[in-house]
Amino acid sequence: MTAATINPHEAAHFGALAADWWDPRGSSAMLHRLNPVRLAYIREQIDAHWHVDARERHPLAGKHVLDVGCGAGLLCEPLARMGAKVIGIDAAPENIAAAKDHAAGQGLAISYFAGELADLPNPFVSSEVETRLGSADLRGVSTSLDTNGEGKGQFDLVTSMEVIEHVVDPAVFVAELAARLAPGGLMILSTPNRTIASKLLLVEAAERIGAVPRGTHDWDRFLKPEELTKLLEGAGLEVIDRTGLAPSPARGFKLGGSEALNYLMTARWPDR
Repeated sequence: MTAATINPHEAAHFGALAADWWDPRGSSAMLHRLNPVRLAYIREQIDAHWHVDARERHPLAGKHVLDVGCGAGLLCEPLARMGAKVIGIDAAPENIAAAKDHAAGQGLAISYFAGELADLPNPFVSSEVETRLGSADLRGVSTSLDTNGEGKGQFDLVTSMEVIEHVVDPAVFVAELAARLAPGGLMILSTPNRTIASKLLLVEAAERIGAVPRGTHDWDRFLKPEELTKLLEGAGLEVIDRTGLAPSPARGFKLGGSEALNYLMTARWPDR
């Protein structure tokens, strides 16, 4: 039995936006403004973790990357251009169809999969990760990496941007992410913070003025940084970095500063 994390209502909501995903002035305009800032953070973490020169054009060459909740591929494509072999997974088949079409038009070889993370097929198997997962509190999670002969994916970089607040069970979701992370790899997440500021600005104001589609956010499901840290540690990982993602009048968003609205977090397997 695999762990289910997809909320069908959330999947339907975002699937309905699929045709508009790549329009920087459409319903996903906020994501287009967020994406360069998130990419800058991801690049910083890649360079620091793998000791890559900041001038290197392909810092992920030879590495396998999994983007969970990939939508129509807004993050997958630049990660592929960094040299990675990328797999994107999303709950909405409509998003995956849009992602495949766009990647083909860009000449990018990205693998896309629609469905539950627990059902993701991939040949990369690591007994070391299976051993580490065995000591973590992952009840109900598909941590047996080769029970059906297919194996489970082991990725050098696992990303999931603005997704955890939309899943049925955040603890199970984080554990499923951890089950895909290779030894020596990085996991990078972003999510809105549950604060009065985020309720006023991200939910009430943003949806009222059309900055994000109505029904996108449920403030009660936002996670505070301490709560996400606890979930990651419960899956056996250690948090090694955290930074705020704040509005900027000049650039739309900027890294650092206040975490009141949104934040990014990086985790890894602890050294043994």
